Amino acid sequence: MSTQAFSIEMPRVWQSPVVIASPHSGANYLESFTSQSILDAKRLRSSEDAFVDRLFSGAPGLGMPLLAALMPRAFVDLNRSSEELDPALIEGVTRRGQNPRVASGLGVIPRVVSNGRTIYRGKMSMAEARARIDDYWFPYHEALQKLLDASRARFGSTILIDCHSMPHEAVEGTAPKRELRPEIVLGDRFGASADARIVDQVEAAFAGAGFRVVRNSPFAGAYITQTYGRPSRNQHAIQVEIDRSLYMHEAEIRPNEAFEEIQARLTRALGEIAAIGSEGQPLAAE
Repeated sequence: MSTQAFSIEMPRVWQSPVVIASPHSGANYLESFTSQSILDAKRLRSSEDAFVDRLFSGAPGLGMPLLAALMPRAFVDLNRSSEELDPALIEGVTRRGQNPRVASGLGVIPRVVSNGRTIYRGKMSMAEARARIDDYWFPYHEALQKLLDASRARFGSTILIDCHSMPHEAVEGTAPKRELRPEIVLGDRFGASADARIVDQVEAAFAGAGFRVVRNSPFAGAYITQTYGRPSRNQHAIQVEIDRSLYMHEAEIRPNEAFEEIQARLTRALGEIAAIGSEGQPLAAE
């Protein structure tokens, strides 16, 4: 198992069934990767959920594990199936009925970053693609499932909060006025990946911290939410997307002046979320 695939910070006392994960905030840009790219460093980082692991870093202090990817999304996308291979990028991939993500260059090994900018000069070998998946994709997902299994064994149920960020432009057209645009989008696959009562409590926690929250539009959750959301098995998954403009200068990819305030508000929300399913608060009625 690669030691560079992920980091896990465990709480001193594990006292919540909630597991916090950040699969797209990795920023370990290997020279062997960047030298293959036709993009400069800033453009290569444009699809990264920069600083999301820092925003949610209060989780362990509240009794929840925090799992964070270390490799960047442009290198390997952990929120895609390991079989979403792009024939336009990877040699030897048979062209067959493709899903829209792969067709647009956003497979497990992305061909493009934000705004459709091409990453590579040409194609890569199947061996290189498989090496990335074996060394980084599988270790992350094995670690995630182990955390969820351990949480479910300890508490009877578990909740995955899968943390992401979204470009501000993604929500600009969702409401006519800026003050009505969502700041956080919760994705539960339209009710398929988590019990509605849990999603209600998660929404209330973020709203109580002063965020405008909507569900499933424009993001309902992707591979991770779909794969790990199994309410019938007492395993729930909710995707969280936060507007990047709240906490960072998007063009410069650096925290803005409100970063610490947003981080504090998210930590306040996490405190409420950590209590879901704790003693006296069942995850869902039997």
